[in-house]
Amino acid sequence: MRTNGKFERTKVVGDRFFFLPSAFCLLTSAFLLVGCAGYHLGPAKPDYLKAVKTVSVPIFRNNTLLPRIENVLTTSVIAQLQQDGSLQVAGAGQGDAILVCTIDRVTRAPARSVTGNVLLTSEFELAIGIRYQLQEKGTGRIIDSGRVTGETNFFVGNDVQQDELQAVPVAAQQVAVRLVSQLVEGF
Repeated sequence: MRTNGKFERTKVVGDRFFFLPSAFCLLTSAFLLVGCAGYHLGPAKPDYLKAVKTVSVPIFRNNTLLPRIENVLTTSVIAQLQQDGSLQVAGAGQGDAILVCTIDRVTRAPARSVTGNVLLTSEFELAIGIRYQLQEKGTGRIIDSGRVTGETNFFVGNDVQQDELQAVPVAAQQVAVRLVSQLVEGF
């Protein structure tokens, strides 16, 4: 069929004309709209965190004998929250919620012994355990709470304590990843 000097593809069925390209575009658009109806852009937080947009992270409490570990863990969690982007980090007392964390366990257990001498250890496993509570700023109501553990292995050199201190940031990063994942995803 020719209209205004241009040709359009048509198919004659009985007395009706079907415009194939426009029908195809219409059907494709309908399928795309219906197929994506349940999706939305942005972070998918649990229902109990809908009102929380910013979180304040004070220095962790340290109930262990390992000194200055609270600074490493606090810094790791703040960096992980910033990397995730679901919750913004606010200054002290300025967030919608406060993340209160307590380091309650740091253990070092032998993972591998030296060949030929089972009493001598060549590799240790370092585990850091924390308890956390996400509290509402004004009321102090607990929004979420739980426990998180991070582990890493390290080999023994001449100084076991120095080797352990070098492994702490790796375990702290694992704690931070697991903590932020539990907070923003709900599991």
